Amino acid sequence: MRLDALEGDVGIKENKIRINEHIFANEIRLIGAKSEQIGIVTRETALNLAREAGLDLCEISGGSHPPVCKIMDFGKYRYEQQQKVKEAKKKQKVIHVKEVKMTPKITEHDLDIKLDKIKRFVGEGDKVRVVVFFRGREGAHPELGQKIITKILETSKEYALVDKMPKSEGNQISMTLAPL
Repeated sequence: MRLDALEGDVGIKENKIRINEHIFANEIRLIGAKSEQIGIVTRETALNLAREAGLDLCEISGGSHPPVCKIMDFGKYRYEQQQKVKEAKKKQKVIHVKEVKMTPKITEHDLDIKLDKIKRFVGEGDKVRVVVFFRGREGAHPELGQKIITKILETSKEYALVDKMPKSEGNQISMTLAPL
């Protein structure tokens, strides 16, 4: 057989595909190389048909009774499956969570700069975690942090939506914004 190194249980994604002599069932439902139904045959007959065609016998559905096997070029099949996985990974959009930190004593200009950063991050498709943290005695006035969070919510509502509502956690108030 051409694919001696590939015989046995070969993993594609999570499922295992048995090929050639590693198929254990005595009777199998066989599908030909051109996807035609051949019927229920013995394992030896199916292996002989696969060898005559110069291809491999691959178990497609091992859970059924009898198991379904197909005559195909396993190397080509495995390559096509790997290409599908690669293509699916290319199309995925990875969403990062960026973090913008500030204190309740932030000046107006600095707050505008942070708002521009939030707008840019959300525009790139990332989520933004906004954190207002309190140092020392600043924690005695959480309403100052709430004012900043409220201002950020008002200015960002045209380009972002609240993914996680503002929440007070110890010495900080945090929320998460997501793109519209």
